Amino acid sequence: MGVLKTLTATATVATALVGSIGLASAQEVVLRSADTHPDGYPTVEAVKYMGEVLKEKTDGRIEIQVFDSHQLGEEKETIEQTKFGVIDLNRVSFAPMNNIVPATSVVCLPYVFSSVDSFRQVMDGPVGDEVLAAFEPKGYIGLAVYDSGARSFYNSKHAINTLDDMNGLKIRVQQSDLFLDMVKALGANPTPMAYGEVYSGLQTGLIDGAENNWPSYESSHHYEVAKYYSLDMHAQCPEVLMMSKVSYDKLSPEDQQAVRDAAKDSVKKMRELWDAQEEQSRKIVEEAGAEINEVDTAPFQDAMAPIYDKYASTPELKDLLDKIRDAQK
Repeated sequence: MGVLKTLTATATVATALVGSIGLASAQEVVLRSADTHPDGYPTVEAVKYMGEVLKEKTDGRIEIQVFDSHQLGEEKETIEQTKFGVIDLNRVSFAPMNNIVPATSVVCLPYVFSSVDSFRQVMDGPVGDEVLAAFEPKGYIGLAVYDSGARSFYNSKHAINTLDDMNGLKIRVQQSDLFLDMVKALGANPTPMAYGEVYSGLQTGLIDGAENNWPSYESSHHYEVAKYYSLDMHAQCPEVLMMSKVSYDKLSPEDQQAVRDAAKDSVKKMRELWDAQEEQSRKIVEEAGAEINEVDTAPFQDAMAPIYDKYASTPELKDLLDKIRDAQK
């Protein structure tokens, strides 16, 4: 009878252990995602959409919690946290990744894309896959490339029509050697600064201007303190949605694929929102009195020759540049 009790007790414990393992395997995973942009911004909403798709693909086991408005820090800080798995997902510009993943520098070269359609065609193909794959050796999983529109200069002093108009302007740039060198080559003084500090920098005169796309110019309210927006459209440096390799490696192969698929699905949503946001943002800043002008970019492009030589300097990067050009022919 004692033996029977012992066997029964053992069976009960075993059943409980199996049950607990089953619960553990079905436990919900919440991935923390960072973004410096405000709630409602296309990249923020795209990652939320990704979360909905991922939750459905995994029967509710994996969710995404989006922290917008640089709640988890500015891009430089969140990039470091993502590498170590403190943050699971991160939407950042390619620019601050230029010094980490050299292939992103080629994509950000001034005037490398002839149009938005060309950019999308190239980045949706083998070139985009190659660039995203270059993130993994650095501790990140490149999941998707998001649009960031065409970047143009804006400032509080005067419209920019010629290279002479750039002379001496203090222009905020991202944490990227490429953008520093580009602004120097145009005759202005580059000032690295966190995105969240630009408004006060413009307001106090610490900087004269910055460069960004329509939605960022509008949603940040930079147009209130820098009303001259000059459409030189020097770069279509995109955004990347990346995942910590530390976090990614904790997932099963099936869940890893689900994450990748959901991220790809979010690109279409992001572009729909982006196109609508660009149109709305331009209307808002024009109605607020911002002065918009077109720029003859030929002299600006000519000034970029040294930038191409420097940032497409290795055989691998030159090959990538050739692939980008060939894909637009």
